[in-house]
Amino acid sequence: MTRLLAFGLVGVVLFSAGQSASEKDRLRELQQQARAQHIAGQKEAHLSTDLAIEELLHHSARSLESTAAAYTSVGDMDSAFTALERVAAMGEADDRLRKGSDTEFLPLHADPRYQAVLERFTNNETSIARSVSSTTISDPRLVTEDIDFDTATNTFLITSVLEKKIVRVTKGGTVTDFATSPSKWPMFALKIDAKRRRVWATEVAPDNSNSVPKTTWGHSALLCFDLRTGMLLRRIEASMPAVLGDMVLMRNGLPIVSDGSGGGVYKLKGDSLRRLDHGDFISPQTPALLDDEVHILVPDYLRGIAVLDIRTGALHWLNSDGAAPLALTGIDGLYRDGETLLVIQNGTTPERVSRISANAGFTALKTGDVIERVTPTLGDPTHGVVVGKDFYYLTNSGWDQLDDNGNLKPGAVLTSAHVMRFDLKATISPE
Repeated sequence: MTRLLAFGLVGVVLFSAGQSASEKDRLRELQQQARAQHIAGQKEAHLSTDLAIEELLHHSARSLESTAAAYTSVGDMDSAFTALERVAAMGEADDRLRKGSDTEFLPLHADPRYQAVLERFTNNETSIARSVSSTTISDPRLVTEDIDFDTATNTFLITSVLEKKIVRVTKGGTVTDFATSPSKWPMFALKIDAKRRRVWATEVAPDNSNSVPKTTWGHSALLCFDLRTGMLLRRIEASMPAVLGDMVLMRNGLPIVSDGSGGGVYKLKGDSLRRLDHGDFISPQTPALLDDEVHILVPDYLRGIAVLDIRTGALHWLNSDGAAPLALTGIDGLYRDGETLLVIQNGTTPERVSRISANAGFTALKTGDVIERVTPTLGDPTHGVVVGKDFYYLTNSGWDQLDDNGNLKPGAVLTSAHVMRFDLKATISPE
Protein backbone atom coordinates (compact mmCIF):
# COMPACT_ATOMS: atom_id res chain seq x y z
CA MET A 1 0.00 0.00 0.00
CA THR A 2 1.51 3.23 -1.03
CA ARG A 3 0.80 5.26 2.11
CA LEU A 4 -1.62 5.78 4.99
CA LEU A 5 -3.17 8.81 3.33
CA ALA A 6 -4.05 6.96 0.15
CA PHE A 7 -7.80 7.13 -0.47
CA GLY A 8 -8.25 8.74 2.98
CA LEU A 9 -7.15 5.68 4.92
CA VAL A 10 -5.87 7.64 7.87
CA GLY A 11 -8.37 8.38 10.63
CA VAL A 12 -11.71 6.81 9.76
CA VAL A 13 -10.35 3.62 8.29
CA LEU A 14 -7.08 3.30 10.13
CA PHE A 15 -8.87 3.36 13.46
CA SER A 16 -12.13 1.71 12.48
CA ALA A 17 -14.46 0.51 15.19
CA GLY A 18 -15.11 -3.10 16.10
CA GLN A 19 -11.50 -4.28 15.96
CA SER A 20 -9.73 -6.03 18.81
CA ALA A 21 -7.50 -4.07 21.17
CA SER A 22 -4.11 -3.42 19.64
CA GLU A 23 -1.31 -0.91 19.43
CA LYS A 24 -3.44 0.82 16.81
CA ASP A 25 -6.18 1.31 19.39
CA ARG A 26 -3.65 2.51 21.93
CA LEU A 27 -2.36 5.14 19.51
CA ARG A 28 -5.87 6.34 18.82
CA GLU A 29 -6.58 6.73 22.53
CA LEU A 30 -3.33 8.61 23.14
CA GLN A 31 -3.97 10.96 20.21
CA GLN A 32 -7.46 11.72 21.47
CA GLN A 33 -6.07 12.34 24.94
CA ALA A 34 -3.37 14.66 23.58
CA ARG A 35 -5.92 16.70 21.62
CA ALA A 36 -8.14 17.11 24.68
CA GLN A 37 -5.18 18.17 26.83
CA HIS A 38 -4.04 20.68 24.22
CA ILE A 39 -7.52 22.24 24.00
CA ALA A 40 -7.72 22.42 27.81
CA GLY A 41 -4.30 24.06 28.06
CA GLN A 42 -2.90 21.22 30.17
CA LYS A 43 0.67 21.66 28.95
CA GLU A 44 2.50 19.30 31.29
CA ALA A 45 -0.06 16.54 30.80
CA HIS A 46 0.07 17.09 27.02
CA LEU A 47 3.85 16.71 27.09
CA SER A 48 3.54 13.45 29.04
CA THR A 49 1.07 12.07 26.49
CA ASP A 50 3.24 13.15 23.55
CA LEU A 51 6.19 11.35 25.13
CA ALA A 52 4.07 8.20 25.37
CA ILE A 53 3.16 8.54 21.67
CA GLU A 54 6.83 9.05 20.80
CA GLU A 55 7.73 5.87 22.67
CA LEU A 56 4.95 3.91 20.93
CA LEU A 57 6.13 5.14 17.52
CA HIS A 58 9.75 4.35 18.34
CA HIS A 59 10.92 7.96 18.21
CA SER A 60 9.84 8.61 14.63
CA ALA A 61 10.55 12.02 13.14
CA ARG A 62 6.93 13.15 13.27
CA SER A 63 6.51 12.07 16.89
CA LEU A 64 9.76 13.81 17.84
CA GLU A 65 8.50 17.04 16.28
CA SER A 66 5.29 16.83 18.29
CA THR A 67 7.30 16.26 21.45
CA ALA A 68 9.57 19.19 20.59
CA ALA A 69 6.52 21.44 20.31
CA ALA A 70 5.24 20.18 23.67
CA TYR A 71 8.63 20.81 25.29
CA THR A 72 8.57 24.34 23.85
CA SER A 73 5.15 24.99 25.34
CA VAL A 74 6.43 24.22 28.85
CA GLY A 75 9.62 26.24 28.38
CA ASP A 76 12.07 23.32 28.15
CA MET A 77 14.04 24.68 25.18
CA ASP A 78 17.01 22.33 25.58
CA SER A 79 14.83 19.24 25.26
CA ALA A 80 12.97 20.79 22.32
CA PHE A 81 16.23 21.34 20.44
CA THR A 82 17.46 17.85 21.30
CA ALA A 83 14.33 16.41 19.66
CA LEU A 84 14.59 18.64 16.57
CA GLU A 85 18.27 17.86 16.17
CA ARG A 86 17.46 14.16 16.24
CA VAL A 87 14.91 14.72 13.45
CA ALA A 88 17.59 16.47 11.39
CA ALA A 89 20.09 13.67 12.07
CA MET A 90 17.60 11.24 10.50
CA GLY A 91 17.84 13.13 7.22
CA GLU A 92 14.37 14.60 7.62
CA ALA A 93 13.12 18.15 7.12
CA ASP A 94 10.05 20.23 7.93
CA ASP A 95 8.93 22.94 5.54
CA ARG A 96 6.81 24.57 8.26
CA LEU A 97 9.92 25.41 10.23
CA ARG A 98 11.81 26.57 7.15
CA LYS A 99 8.95 28.84 6.04
CA GLY A 100 8.34 30.27 9.50
CA SER A 101 4.78 28.95 9.70
CA ASP A 102 5.61 26.88 12.77
CA THR A 103 3.82 29.01 15.35
CA GLU A 104 4.36 26.44 18.09
CA PHE A 105 8.12 26.96 17.77
CA LEU A 106 8.10 30.79 17.86
CA PRO A 107 9.83 30.87 21.29
CA LEU A 108 12.82 29.09 19.69
CA HIS A 109 13.36 31.50 16.81
CA ALA A 110 15.80 33.82 18.58
CA ASP A 111 18.06 30.96 19.66
CA PRO A 112 21.09 30.32 17.37
CA ARG A 113 20.36 26.59 17.60
CA TYR A 114 17.13 27.18 15.68
CA GLN A 115 18.98 28.49 12.63
CA ALA A 116 21.38 25.54 12.87
CA VAL A 117 18.44 23.13 12.75
CA LEU A 118 16.99 24.96 9.75
CA GLU A 119 20.32 24.69 7.93
CA ARG A 120 20.39 20.94 8.54
CA PHE A 121 16.84 20.64 7.25
CA THR A 122 17.84 22.54 4.12
CA ASN A 123 20.83 20.24 3.59
CA ASN A 124 18.53 17.23 3.97
CA GLU A 125 16.53 18.45 0.97
CA THR A 126 19.45 18.62 -1.43
CA SER A 127 19.28 16.30 -4.42
CA ILE A 128 20.93 12.86 -4.38
CA ALA A 129 20.88 10.69 -7.51
CA ARG A 130 22.76 7.38 -7.36
CA SER A 131 20.55 5.43 -9.73
CA VAL A 132 19.78 5.73 -13.43
CA SER A 133 16.55 5.53 -15.37
CA SER A 134 16.14 2.04 -16.79
CA THR A 135 12.67 2.41 -18.28
CA THR A 136 10.18 5.19 -18.90
CA ILE A 137 6.70 3.65 -18.94
CA SER A 138 4.80 4.71 -22.03
CA ASP A 139 1.33 4.86 -20.44
CA PRO A 140 1.16 7.77 -17.92
CA ARG A 141 -2.42 6.94 -16.86
CA LEU A 142 -1.60 3.80 -14.89
CA VAL A 143 -0.73 5.16 -11.42
CA THR A 144 1.74 2.39 -10.72
CA GLU A 145 2.00 0.53 -7.43
CA ASP A 146 3.94 -2.77 -7.28
CA ILE A 147 6.54 -4.33 -9.57
CA ASP A 148 8.23 -7.69 -10.16
CA PHE A 149 10.47 -9.09 -12.88
CA ASP A 150 9.74 -12.04 -15.17
CA THR A 151 13.09 -13.58 -16.02
CA ALA A 152 11.59 -15.82 -18.72
CA THR A 153 10.49 -12.86 -20.84
CA ASN A 154 12.91 -10.22 -19.50
CA THR A 155 9.98 -7.92 -18.71
CA PHE A 156 8.42 -6.26 -15.68
CA LEU A 157 4.92 -6.89 -14.36
CA ILE A 158 3.42 -3.80 -12.74
CA THR A 159 0.08 -3.20 -11.01
CA SER A 160 -2.09 -0.22 -11.90
CA VAL A 161 -4.27 1.51 -9.33
CA LEU A 162 -6.13 3.81 -11.68
CA GLU A 163 -6.63 1.42 -14.62
CA LYS A 164 -7.22 -1.59 -12.32
CA LYS A 165 -4.99 -4.08 -14.08
CA ILE A 166 -1.56 -5.68 -14.31
CA VAL A 167 0.60 -4.66 -17.25
CA ARG A 168 3.70 -6.17 -18.79
CA VAL A 169 6.39 -3.57 -19.47
CA THR A 170 9.47 -4.12 -21.61
CA LYS A 171 12.75 -2.48 -20.69
CA GLY A 172 12.05 -0.15 -23.59
CA GLY A 173 8.87 1.02 -21.83
CA THR A 174 6.26 -0.65 -24.07
CA VAL A 175 3.11 -1.52 -22.13
CA THR A 176 0.74 -4.41 -22.83
CA ASP A 177 -2.08 -5.74 -20.67
CA PHE A 178 -1.34 -8.89 -18.70
CA ALA A 179 -4.53 -9.26 -16.62
CA THR A 180 -7.37 -7.11 -15.31
CA SER A 181 -8.95 -6.98 -11.88
CA PRO A 182 -11.83 -9.49 -11.89
CA SER A 183 -13.82 -7.16 -9.62
CA LYS A 184 -12.76 -3.95 -11.40
CA TRP A 185 -10.98 -2.72 -8.26
CA PRO A 186 -7.58 -1.00 -8.01
CA MET A 187 -4.70 -3.47 -8.06
CA PHE A 188 -2.00 -3.23 -5.44
CA ALA A 189 0.45 -6.01 -4.47
CA LEU A 190 2.20 -8.28 -6.97
CA LYS A 191 4.70 -11.14 -6.76
CA ILE A 192 5.85 -13.67 -9.37
CA ASP A 193 6.36 -17.34 -8.49
CA ALA A 194 8.69 -18.20 -11.36
CA LYS A 195 9.11 -21.85 -10.32
CA ARG A 196 5.38 -22.58 -10.53
CA ARG A 197 4.68 -20.01 -13.27
CA ARG A 198 2.17 -18.17 -11.13
CA VAL A 199 1.51 -14.50 -10.40
CA TRP A 200 0.00 -13.49 -7.06
CA ALA A 201 -1.64 -10.09 -6.75
CA THR A 202 -4.24 -8.22 -4.73
CA GLU A 203 -7.25 -6.14 -5.66
CA VAL A 204 -8.61 -3.60 -3.19
CA ALA A 205 -11.83 -1.57 -2.90
CA PRO A 206 -10.69 1.21 -0.55
CA ASP A 207 -13.13 3.03 1.69
CA ASN A 208 -14.31 6.39 0.31
CA SER A 209 -13.09 5.55 -3.18
CA ASN A 210 -15.25 6.89 -6.01
CA SER A 211 -13.76 4.34 -8.40
CA VAL A 212 -15.62 1.36 -6.87
CA PRO A 213 -19.23 0.84 -5.72
CA LYS A 214 -19.84 1.90 -2.11
CA THR A 215 -21.17 -1.59 -1.37
CA THR A 216 -17.66 -2.97 -1.93
CA TRP A 217 -15.76 -0.47 0.26
CA GLY A 218 -13.35 -2.22 2.62
CA HIS A 219 -13.13 -5.41 0.57
CA SER A 220 -9.85 -6.97 -0.58
CA ALA A 221 -8.97 -10.17 -2.40
CA LEU A 222 -5.88 -12.23 -3.08
CA LEU A 223 -5.59 -13.32 -6.72
CA CYS A 224 -3.54 -15.97 -8.52
CA PHE A 225 -2.90 -15.82 -12.28
CA ASP A 226 -1.13 -18.06 -14.77
CA LEU A 227 2.16 -16.37 -15.60
CA ARG A 228 2.08 -17.52 -19.22
CA THR A 229 -1.49 -16.56 -20.12
CA GLY A 230 -2.72 -14.11 -17.46
CA MET A 231 -5.70 -16.41 -16.77
CA LEU A 232 -7.21 -16.07 -13.30
CA LEU A 233 -6.74 -19.33 -11.37
CA ARG A 234 -7.85 -18.46 -7.83
CA ARG A 235 -9.53 -15.63 -5.94
CA ILE A 236 -9.55 -15.57 -2.12
CA GLU A 237 -11.48 -12.69 -0.60
CA ALA A 238 -10.55 -11.48 2.85
CA SER A 239 -13.21 -12.28 5.43
CA MET A 240 -12.66 -8.95 7.21
CA PRO A 241 -12.45 -5.32 6.06
CA ALA A 242 -8.90 -4.88 4.86
CA VAL A 243 -6.49 -3.21 2.48
CA LEU A 244 -4.27 -6.10 1.37
CA GLY A 245 -1.69 -3.78 -0.08
CA ASP A 246 1.66 -5.60 0.14
CA MET A 247 3.03 -9.10 -0.22
CA VAL A 248 5.97 -11.48 -0.08
CA LEU A 249 6.10 -15.11 -1.26
CA MET A 250 7.48 -17.99 0.77
CA ARG A 251 9.79 -20.35 -1.10
CA ASN A 252 6.92 -22.83 -1.35
CA GLY A 253 5.00 -20.25 -3.34
CA LEU A 254 2.48 -19.30 -0.64
CA PRO A 255 1.89 -15.57 -0.11
CA ILE A 256 2.08 -13.51 3.05
CA VAL A 257 0.08 -10.30 2.77
CA SER A 258 -0.17 -7.23 4.98
CA ASP A 259 -3.26 -5.16 5.72
CA GLY A 260 -2.18 -1.54 5.86
CA SER A 261 -5.58 -0.46 7.14
CA GLY A 262 -6.47 -3.07 9.77
CA GLY A 263 -2.91 -3.70 10.91
CA GLY A 264 -2.72 -7.47 10.35
CA VAL A 265 -0.19 -9.71 8.59
CA TYR A 266 -1.67 -12.86 7.04
CA LYS A 267 -0.50 -16.09 5.44
CA LEU A 268 -2.56 -18.04 2.94
CA LYS A 269 -3.64 -21.39 4.36
CA GLY A 270 -5.93 -23.41 2.13
CA ASP A 271 -8.62 -21.02 0.97
CA SER A 272 -8.39 -18.59 3.86
CA LEU A 273 -5.98 -16.09 5.38
CA ARG A 274 -4.49 -16.89 8.79
CA ARG A 275 -3.33 -13.96 10.92
CA LEU A 276 0.30 -14.15 12.03
CA ASP A 277 0.70 -11.16 14.37
CA HIS A 278 -0.81 -10.22 17.73
CA GLY A 279 -1.82 -6.62 17.01
CA ASP A 280 1.59 -4.95 17.28
CA PHE A 281 1.34 -3.26 13.87
CA ILE A 282 -0.53 -0.09 12.97
CA SER A 283 0.01 -0.08 9.21
CA PRO A 284 2.24 -2.97 8.04
CA GLN A 285 3.69 -2.69 4.54
CA THR A 286 5.89 -4.89 2.29
CA PRO A 287 7.34 -7.89 4.21
CA ALA A 288 10.71 -9.46 3.40
CA LEU A 289 11.81 -13.03 4.14
CA LEU A 290 14.80 -13.92 6.26
CA ASP A 291 16.82 -16.98 5.30
CA ASP A 292 15.31 -19.26 7.96
CA GLU A 293 11.77 -18.68 6.56
CA VAL A 294 10.62 -18.57 10.15
CA HIS A 295 11.10 -14.84 10.50
CA ILE A 296 10.05 -12.00 8.24
CA LEU A 297 10.87 -8.32 8.29
CA VAL A 298 7.75 -6.16 8.45
CA PRO A 299 7.97 -2.39 8.00
CA ASP A 300 5.23 -0.49 9.78
CA TYR A 301 4.49 2.90 8.23
CA LEU A 302 4.35 4.56 11.67
CA ARG A 303 6.43 2.33 13.98
CA GLY A 304 9.50 1.22 11.98
CA ILE A 305 10.79 -2.25 11.09
CA ALA A 306 10.01 -5.41 13.09
CA VAL A 307 11.27 -8.97 12.86
CA LEU A 308 8.20 -11.22 13.14
CA ASP A 309 8.21 -14.93 14.01
CA ILE A 310 5.50 -16.33 11.72
CA ARG A 311 5.03 -19.40 13.94
CA THR A 312 4.33 -17.61 17.23
CA GLY A 313 3.63 -13.96 16.35
CA ALA A 314 6.45 -12.83 18.63
CA LEU A 315 8.49 -9.92 17.33
CA HIS A 316 11.23 -7.44 18.08
CA TRP A 317 11.76 -3.99 16.64
CA LEU A 318 14.99 -3.07 14.89
CA ASN A 319 16.90 -0.08 16.21
CA SER A 320 20.03 1.63 15.01
CA ASP A 321 23.26 0.81 16.81
CA GLY A 322 25.20 3.27 14.67
CA ALA A 323 26.33 6.77 15.55
CA ALA A 324 23.39 8.45 13.82
CA PRO A 325 19.69 7.62 14.18
CA LEU A 326 17.99 6.16 11.11
CA ALA A 327 14.61 7.14 9.70
CA LEU A 328 12.71 3.83 9.73
CA THR A 329 9.13 5.02 9.25
CA GLY A 330 7.25 5.93 6.09
CA ILE A 331 8.46 2.74 4.38
CA ASP A 332 6.23 1.45 1.59
CA GLY A 333 8.55 -1.06 -0.07
CA LEU A 334 11.21 -3.10 1.77
CA TYR A 335 13.56 -5.62 0.10
CA ARG A 336 16.55 -7.61 1.27
CA ASP A 337 19.89 -8.17 -0.41
CA GLY A 338 21.82 -10.31 2.09
CA GLU A 339 22.33 -8.14 5.16
CA THR A 340 21.37 -4.98 3.28
CA LEU A 341 17.85 -3.57 3.27
CA LEU A 342 16.53 -1.51 0.38
CA VAL A 343 13.72 0.76 1.50
CA ILE A 344 11.34 3.01 -0.41
CA GLN A 345 10.06 5.75 1.87
CA ASN A 346 7.16 7.85 0.63
CA GLY A 347 6.21 8.84 4.16
CA THR A 348 9.36 10.78 5.01
CA THR A 349 10.16 14.42 4.31
CA PRO A 350 11.68 14.41 1.79
CA GLU A 351 10.60 11.15 0.19
CA ARG A 352 13.55 8.90 -0.59
CA VAL A 353 14.92 5.53 -1.60
CA SER A 354 17.57 4.31 0.83
CA ARG A 355 19.87 1.45 1.69
CA ILE A 356 20.45 0.25 5.26
CA SER A 357 22.91 -2.35 6.50
CA ALA A 358 22.00 -4.78 9.29
CA ASN A 359 24.07 -7.03 11.51
CA ALA A 360 24.31 -10.74 10.76
CA GLY A 361 21.50 -11.76 13.08
CA PHE A 362 19.12 -8.96 12.09
CA THR A 363 18.91 -7.79 15.68
CA ALA A 364 20.02 -4.23 14.88
CA LEU A 365 20.62 -1.87 12.00
CA LYS A 366 23.98 -0.21 11.48
CA THR A 367 24.36 2.45 8.79
CA GLY A 368 22.36 3.84 5.92
CA ASP A 369 22.73 5.95 2.83
CA VAL A 370 20.35 7.58 0.38
CA ILE A 371 20.00 6.24 -3.16
CA GLU A 372 17.64 8.91 -4.47
CA ARG A 373 15.88 11.96 -3.10
CA VAL A 374 14.67 15.32 -4.46
CA THR A 375 15.23 14.46 -8.13
CA PRO A 376 13.15 15.18 -11.24
CA THR A 377 12.46 11.44 -11.58
CA LEU A 378 11.44 10.59 -7.99
CA GLY A 379 7.89 11.92 -7.56
CA ASP A 380 6.11 9.40 -5.34
CA PRO A 381 8.19 6.18 -5.29
CA THR A 382 6.39 2.97 -4.35
CA HIS A 383 7.94 -0.50 -4.76
CA GLY A 384 10.92 -2.31 -6.21
CA VAL A 385 12.51 -5.66 -7.03
CA VAL A 386 16.03 -7.07 -6.72
CA VAL A 387 17.21 -8.65 -9.99
CA GLY A 388 20.69 -10.11 -9.73
CA LYS A 389 23.04 -7.29 -8.75
CA ASP A 390 20.56 -4.54 -9.54
CA PHE A 391 17.69 -2.99 -7.66
CA TYR A 392 14.84 -1.73 -9.87
CA TYR A 393 12.18 0.51 -8.35
CA LEU A 394 9.16 2.55 -9.42
CA THR A 395 9.21 6.34 -9.25
CA ASN A 396 6.82 9.11 -10.26
CA SER A 397 3.98 6.67 -9.63
CA GLY A 398 1.24 9.30 -9.88
CA TRP A 399 -0.14 8.77 -6.36
CA ASP A 400 0.51 12.42 -5.53
CA GLN A 401 -1.93 13.41 -8.30
CA LEU A 402 -4.87 11.59 -6.64
CA ASP A 403 -7.14 13.00 -3.95
CA ASP A 404 -8.36 11.12 -0.88
CA ASN A 405 -11.19 9.58 -2.91
CA GLY A 406 -8.91 8.15 -5.59
CA ASN A 407 -9.79 10.78 -8.20
CA LEU A 408 -7.39 12.97 -10.12
CA LYS A 409 -6.97 16.29 -8.34
CA PRO A 410 -8.32 19.34 -10.18
CA GLY A 411 -5.75 20.39 -12.74
CA ALA A 412 -3.59 17.32 -12.11
CA VAL A 413 -1.57 15.99 -15.02
CA LEU A 414 -0.27 12.43 -14.98
CA THR A 415 3.21 11.94 -16.40
CA SER A 416 5.12 8.76 -17.15
CA ALA A 417 6.37 6.61 -14.31
CA HIS A 418 9.96 5.42 -14.34
CA VAL A 419 11.71 2.20 -13.45
CA MET A 420 15.02 3.25 -11.92
CA ARG A 421 18.07 0.97 -11.64
CA PHE A 422 20.57 1.03 -8.79
CA ASP A 423 23.80 -0.97 -8.82
CA LEU A 424 23.85 -2.99 -5.59
CA LYS A 425 27.64 -3.24 -5.76
CA ALA A 426 27.97 0.52 -5.31
CA THR A 427 29.91 1.39 -2.16
CA ILE A 428 28.01 2.74 0.82
CA SER A 429 29.40 6.09 1.82
CA PRO A 430 28.21 8.28 4.71
CA GLU A 431 26.35 11.51 3.96
